Amino acid sequence: MHHPRVYAADHPLIAHYLTRARDRDTRSPLFRELVGQVGAMLAYEATRDLPTRPAEVTTPLETCTGIALAQPLTLVPILRAGIGFAEPILRLIPDASMGHLGLYRRESDLTPVAYYENLPASVSQGPVLLLDPMLATGGSGTAALDVLRKAGATDIRFVALIAAPEGIERLVEHDPDVRVFVGCIDRQLNDIGYILPGLGDAGDRLFGTL
Repeated sequence: MHHPRVYAADHPLIAHYLTRARDRDTRSPLFRELVGQVGAMLAYEATRDLPTRPAEVTTPLETCTGIALAQPLTLVPILRAGIGFAEPILRLIPDASMGHLGLYRRESDLTPVAYYENLPASVSQGPVLLLDPMLATGGSGTAALDVLRKAGATDIRFVALIAAPEGIERLVEHDPDVRVFVGCIDRQLNDIGYILPGLGDAGDRLFGTL
């Protein structure tokens, strides 16, 4: 699918890591490493156009003018699977702040249920990376967007490992200003809201709770 606010990665390393992550025989330690690698690569793309300002520094030889981020950056993982993205991205961008949103999908009707919210003031002061490895139905994503907009966020970039077309459509229709960065867009959802071919339950595979 093509949408002007959706970036789907076209990189051989991301495709390679995703293939290994999809394998049902990949155990949790390697799975976590693969998810983290892809998350960091996607965060690199999602932050390519962050606003900057001139910054003067003194090197061991002379003073020069470089650049610094002009606004604070905030990472907001959707618990619990988003944590698998958040830590590797925080290593990439150690100056970022981090908030947390707790949402789970009620299996009876696939609707999101909120259970935790802790957001820093920086969500209203600069770009926000909203992190969730799987963008399936889009229910949790749209609920998280509503929370962030209410908190004052104006620049939200949704980062996902794998997305279903249905989830992307729901997200961008619900919030036309959101930008979406995904490692791969898969074929479809099944009748219980899981992505096909997908990789199973990302949270269970990240934390060994299968």
